[in-house]
Amino acid sequence: MKPVQPKKHLGQHFLTDLNIAQQIVDALRLPNGVQDVLEVGPGMGVLTQYLVQHPEYKTTIVDIDRESIAWLNEHFPQLEGRVLLADFLKTDLKTLFAGPFAVIGNFPYNISSQILFKVLDHRDQVPEVVGMLQKEVAERIAAPHGSKTYGIMSVLLQAFYTIEYLFTVHEHVFNPPPKVKSAVIRLTRNEVTTLPCDEKLFFRVVKTSFATRRKTLRNCLKPFNLPVEVTQDVLFDKRAEQLSVNDFINLTLLIQQHAV
Repeated sequence: MKPVQPKKHLGQHFLTDLNIAQQIVDALRLPNGVQDVLEVGPGMGVLTQYLVQHPEYKTTIVDIDRESIAWLNEHFPQLEGRVLLADFLKTDLKTLFAGPFAVIGNFPYNISSQILFKVLDHRDQVPEVVGMLQKEVAERIAAPHGSKTYGIMSVLLQAFYTIEYLFTVHEHVFNPPPKVKSAVIRLTRNEVTTLPCDEKLFFRVVKTSFATRRKTLRNCLKPFNLPVEVTQDVLFDKRAEQLSVNDFINLTLLIQQHAV
């Protein structure tokens, strides 16, 4: 069977450096009792070949590309029944996995943020993620508050996961080479089971705060119709990037109490 050709419309850039592939798989540290591993976008199996070397892992792979799936079925017969032709973003993960599972992959750049937001939706099932994505996106996710790159994804993911920026990957180790550098990050579920505020409101407050990030929160949060005496709080003199996750939780509690 001929090698799979990367498809631009699927955002495919196949990793060709086996040392980096090994490092990505080695970065996975499954918590006790977790065996299921879901690889997203395996392509021609550069990560898969190292995942299957771990007999303690029960690896499932999902790809939207029929050509890749045919290749993977031929080259990884030990994964029979666990090579899925599907769109990860549309896959019902609760049906696929009854218990916890880790996520790993060289994520297509065009959907990497959506992949992580889906992980966030299933955070109680996903204790760990190791993923390669665009360096700029990885830096944004791992950024501390006060950083210019700190944003919506930083706050929402850091509320529930510990983020580690592991290493940078250069363009020349891909086919075809992307126009940007890549990076590998690890997300490890923290001990927060529920936020001490309305979670839907928390998500809305974070997104609204960063919608016009150059403005102070006093201006950003006008849609919440807060009483003037509330917006006199010094917190409202700040911009969104200056607030930690805990600050956003406190801000959400304040809005819960006083929004008109």
